[in-house]
Amino acid sequence: MVPEKQWVVSAGISKTSYQEVITLCAQWAAERKQTRSPAGRYICVTSVHGIMTAHDDPEMAKILNEADIATPDGMPVVWALRSFGAKNQQRVYGPTLMLGICAAAAESGMRVFLYGGHAAALPVLEERLRKQFPGLAIAGSYSPPFRALTPHEDEQVIGMIRDSRADLVFVGIGTPKQEKWMYGHRARLPGVTLIGVGAAFDFHAGRTSQAPGWMQGSGLEWLFRLVAEPRRLWKRYLLVTPRFLPLWALQKLRTIQWFNA
Repeated sequence: MVPEKQWVVSAGISKTSYQEVITLCAQWAAERKQTRSPAGRYICVTSVHGIMTAHDDPEMAKILNEADIATPDGMPVVWALRSFGAKNQQRVYGPTLMLGICAAAAESGMRVFLYGGHAAALPVLEERLRKQFPGLAIAGSYSPPFRALTPHEDEQVIGMIRDSRADLVFVGIGTPKQEKWMYGHRARLPGVTLIGVGAAFDFHAGRTSQAPGWMQGSGLEWLFRLVAEPRRLWKRYLLVTPRFLPLWALQKLRTIQWFNA
C-alpha cells in the first residue's frame, strides 16, 4: 500500500514521512528479488515549483498524480497539507530522504544507481556517500549531458542501469526533467524504484550550499537559493512560485464553503 494523497492546488501530494518512504523502498526492493514487476515505481519529491509546474503543464500533473509517492518537499507544501487536515505532516526533503535511504541501503544490501549531477562532481558524491555509509553498494552512475540523449544513448543508459542490478535509482536532473524521465523510463526498468531528488546531488557533493536549518523550517529556503543562484532561479522564485499562495487560499476557501454548505 502507498500513502494517501491530498490534492494541493494542482496535484496529489502524499501524506507520508521519511520512515514510511524508506520502509516502502526496502519493501519494494525485497519484492523485486522475489518477482519481476511489470514496471518500475517512482517517487517525486515535490516542492511548490513542482506543483506550479503541474498547474501549467498537464503532462506534469499526470506524472505527479500517478507517482507511487509525491512527498511534500518545502514548508509551504507542508503547511498546505496541514491546512487540509494532515495536522502532523512534516517535510520530506529530497536531500535528507536520499541520505536516509542510503543508510537503509547500506544495512540491507540494496544497490543504488546515481543518474544526474555534473560529471566532475559525481565521483566526489560517490566517495562521500561511501565514506558516510560504509557498505553502501553504488552499482553505477551516469551524468547525462544537458542536451537530450539520442535514442541510441538512451538505450545504452537503460542497459547500464539494468546490468548494474540496481534496486534504486536516484535521479538528480531537476524538476520537471527528472519527473518526466522517471515516468518515461519506468516501464523499461522492471522492479526498480526511481527517486527524483532534485538538487541533492549538488548539495551532497559540496557543489552547492544548503540553506541553514532555520531558513528551511521557516519557509525561507527559496530566498537563500535565490541569493546563491539568482541567474538560474529568479524566474522560478519571482514569477512561478508566488502564484501558489493565492491558489492555495482559493482551494481552502472552497473547502470551507463545501463544509458549510
